[in-house]
Amino acid sequence: MSILIKNVLLNGKERDIRIEGRQIVEISESSGAAVGGGARSAEAEYVIDGCGKAAIPSLFNAHTHAAMTLFRGFADDMPLDKWLKERIWPMEALLTEDDVYWGARLACLEMIKTGTTFFNDMYWHWRGTARAVAESGIRAAISAVFIDRFDEEIAREQMRRSRQMLSEYAEFSSDGRIIFTLGPHAVYTVSEESLCWIRDFSQKNDLIVHIHLSETAWEVEECMRRYGRRPVEFLESIDFLNERVVAAHCIAVSKKEIGILRDKGVKIAHNPSSNMKLASGVMPYEEMKRAGMRGNILLGTDGCASNNNLDMFEEMKIASLLQKSHRKDPTAMPAHEVFEMATVNAARAFNFNAGEIAVGKLADILLVDLSCECFVPNHNLISNIVFSANGNCVDTVICDGNILMHERRVEDEYRIKEKVKEVSERLVSALNR
Repeated sequence: MSILIKNVLLNGKERDIRIEGRQIVEISESSGAAVGGGARSAEAEYVIDGCGKAAIPSLFNAHTHAAMTLFRGFADDMPLDKWLKERIWPMEALLTEDDVYWGARLACLEMIKTGTTFFNDMYWHWRGTARAVAESGIRAAISAVFIDRFDEEIAREQMRRSRQMLSEYAEFSSDGRIIFTLGPHAVYTVSEESLCWIRDFSQKNDLIVHIHLSETAWEVEECMRRYGRRPVEFLESIDFLNERVVAAHCIAVSKKEIGILRDKGVKIAHNPSSNMKLASGVMPYEEMKRAGMRGNILLGTDGCASNNNLDMFEEMKIASLLQKSHRKDPTAMPAHEVFEMATVNAARAFNFNAGEIAVGKLADILLVDLSCECFVPNHNLISNIVFSANGNCVDTVICDGNILMHERRVEDEYRIKEKVKEVSERLVSALNR
C-alpha cells in the first residue's frame, strides 16, 4: 500500500509524509493543497488530510498481559499476594485458548484506539494472543508463561512447551510483526534449574527474556530466604542477566543492583499505574538515570486487572507525576524523557526500526487531533501529549504501512466488545459455582 499524509504537523512544521509498503520513504515540505480525508488519488493509493493534526511515532507498551482485559474491574483494592492467589490465578485456570483470543482482541482494539502499536506480552495460551495480534495488524512480543512452582515434572512440561512454541510461532511471524520471547514469571515462581535452562535456551536461539523482577519487598525477602541473595544479585550469580532481558518493575532494587542491571544491559519496563494500585512502591528512576540507564528504561501498563486500562498516554503522565511527587522534585522525569521511554527506547529494546518518524523507518505513525481541547494552546506538543492528552486524541493509526484506524473507526470493534462480554460473564459464572 502507498499512503500520502498531507499537510501534517511534524516537529513543528507542516510536512507531507509518503509511505510505500512498510516504510516511510519521503518527508517533504507541505504542498499546501487541500485533500479529502481518506481520498484516493494519483499521488498514492490512499491520501490522508493531515490538516489540524500532528504526526508522532506510535507507542510501545513494554509490559502487559493482554488478555487480562477479561478481568478488568474483577479484582480491585487487594494486596498483590491475595489478588493473585484468591482471584486471578483461580480465574486463569478456567481460561481456554479461545477466551484468551477474545481478551487479546479487545486489548489490541483498546491499544489501537489509544495509539499503541506494539506490546510485550506474557500470558497463557499464547496462540490465542498471536492470532489476535495477527488479525489486528499491530506488533507484539509474545511469550508463553513459564511457571514451574519448583516442581521438576511441571518444569519439564514448561520446557517442552517453550521448545514447541519456538517451532510453531513462525506461522504467525512471516511479516515480522510478531516475535517470540521466553516468559519466566519471577524468581519466586520459577526454580533455579529452570532459570538456568531459560538462560541457555535464550542464548542458543537469540531470544528476548521477559521476567517480573523485584516488584515487591516481599519478593526480595522470599529470595533472601531461599537463596541468601536479593533477586538481581541471585540472577547475576547464575549468569542470567544480559542485554536480551526485559525486566518488569524493578522497584525494590539496591544501588548495587542498579549497577548490575546497567552493566548487564538489562532493559527495565516501568509500570507506574500498576505499582501504585498494588502499593508495590516506586521504581528508582532518577538513580537509574544517574547510573547511565536512561536509554534502557521503557514504559508499560501491566495488565488490565492491575491498571485498569492500556492507555499509554495516561501511563506517560502518571509515570512522570509519580516521580515528581515521590522525589518532591518538579524536574524529575521530564516530558521528553518519558516520551522516549514509550517510543524510541522501546523500539530499540525490541529491535524494531521504529520509534521515530524519519525516512527509512517503519511506518508506525499516529495522527493526533490538535483540535482537541487538551492541545489548545499548543505551546509544546510533547508536554501536551504527556501531561494533557489521553488516548482519545488519536485520530489515525498506521502500523507497518497499514491504516488500522482512521477518524477513530476500527473494523469489528462492536463485535469484539460484545463477544468479550459473553466470555467474561461465562468465566465469572463458572468461578462462582
